[in-house]
Amino acid sequence: MLSNKRIQELELVMEFEKVEECFKEVSSWIEDVGRKRLKETVNLDDSLEMLLQAQKQFKEFDLVASEYCKRGQEALKKMNQWEDFSFVDVHSYRVKLQTYEDQLEEFCTQLDETRHRVCETVRLYEFFDKVRQAICCTEEGIKS
Repeated sequence: MLSNKRIQELELVMEFEKVEECFKEVSSWIEDVGRKRLKETVNLDDSLEMLLQAQKQFKEFDLVASEYCKRGQEALKKMNQWEDFSFVDVHSYRVKLQTYEDQLEEFCTQLDETRHRVCETVRLYEFFDKVRQAICCTEEGIKS
């Protein structure tokens, strides 16, 4: 039994190292690229044209960021098997996993919120642009 326990511990450690490598890559991208790009979208431009350009750039970033989120979530799913190994001492690994999971969850939530904010801001600017055009046409009609 002791031998089986040690074998399972070694297998889990090897699996964790593979997952940790993936998480380090995802985590590094989030810190080096992802968070910076999200901060850039905090202040959206004042014209519809500039806002549409910002939306296009964000959509390109969003595709890449969503892929990183997906990779991180898939790696987390692989580690769900650890729940079944309560007799193996994996506490230190669970702490690391929790840190990665928290970081990933926070970033993915920020990404979703930014995606929604950009979309709503564009819709609002498009609405105001239509209203402005209607007012201009009305004013021209009154002057004629």
